[in-house]
Amino acid sequence: MLVAVRRWVHRWVRRRVEAASARGDSGMTAIEFVLLTPVLFFMIFATVQFALYFFADHVAQAAAQAGARKARATADARPGAWRGEAQDVVDSYISQLGPQLVIAPDVKMVQPEQNTVGVEVTARIPTVFPGLDLTVHAQSVGPVERFVQDEGN
Repeated sequence: MLVAVRRWVHRWVRRRVEAASARGDSGMTAIEFVLLTPVLFFMIFATVQFALYFFADHVAQAAAQAGARKARATADARPGAWRGEAQDVVDSYISQLGPQLVIAPDVKMVQPEQNTVGVEVTARIPTVFPGLDLTVHAQSVGPVERFVQDEGN
């Protein structure tokens, strides 16, 4: 795509320069550089933003999964305490993996059904482009683990 854009710009600029002057290619490289440099910088910054977004998404997903694992394991043994313990695990994961990458995380404990618990994480991420507001969202839900003693036959 960059090659096609470059060719189009080259043809357009060449027509304009040849129409204005009979010097031919004189100064074409400088004009192309001036026109294509912003496109190149935009592509570089877009690549960095893409990487920031997906890394933040992975951090949020890992934190939600770890919090849900803790919630599933402790919801049956301590019915009211699982929310605080899962919150602590989520906060710990975010602080270890990406405290500057996952900004102002909003962590919610969810219980969609009777024997199901989970964690939902929503957070903003830093942006390279001014005025761009991106958020990541991750949710992990699973059944409550129940340990039943064997009655013995």
